[in-house]
Amino acid sequence: MSGTVLKVRTLEQVAAAVAEHRASGRTVALANGVFDLLHVGHVRYLEGAKSLADVLVVAVNSDASTRGYKGPSRPIIPESERAELVAALACTDLVLVFGEPDVRNIIRTLRPDVHVKGTDYRPEDIPERDEVSAYGGRVAVAGDPKDHSTTALAERLRGG
Repeated sequence: MSGTVLKVRTLEQVAAAVAEHRASGRTVALANGVFDLLHVGHVRYLEGAKSLADVLVVAVNSDASTRGYKGPSRPIIPESERAELVAALACTDLVLVFGEPDVRNIIRTLRPDVHVKGTDYRPEDIPERDEVSAYGGRVAVAGDPKDHSTTALAERLRGG
């Protein structure tokens, strides 16, 4: 198995790895998304998230949760491949696939020092903000302006 594939783990495995990192004094950031048709906006978001902590955990929406969120024609790329692509990025330390509508359960389990969303959010509008604040964590926004989108890219590829 390659190092990339070894970065993709279950929530329980990620929690154990996070505990080891914390025991060594490292801080942890959590980012999440669909990451369908990986593009430069995704890379800039994840690199920005990584700059906020020592360890970056990325939660990738499952195929089922993506369909519920984005519609029946998505995702284009299967969850296992999307997770592997995200894991291949140098800034990413650990990756997990999740099926819930949001990352509240992951936040409760991992208690990241910082939960990071992309620039389509403002810190005060991050849906999981209350969950993070409850234990003293913080939320942040990272990446470049929302000039890139998988939906727009998919439309261009379809000739739209």
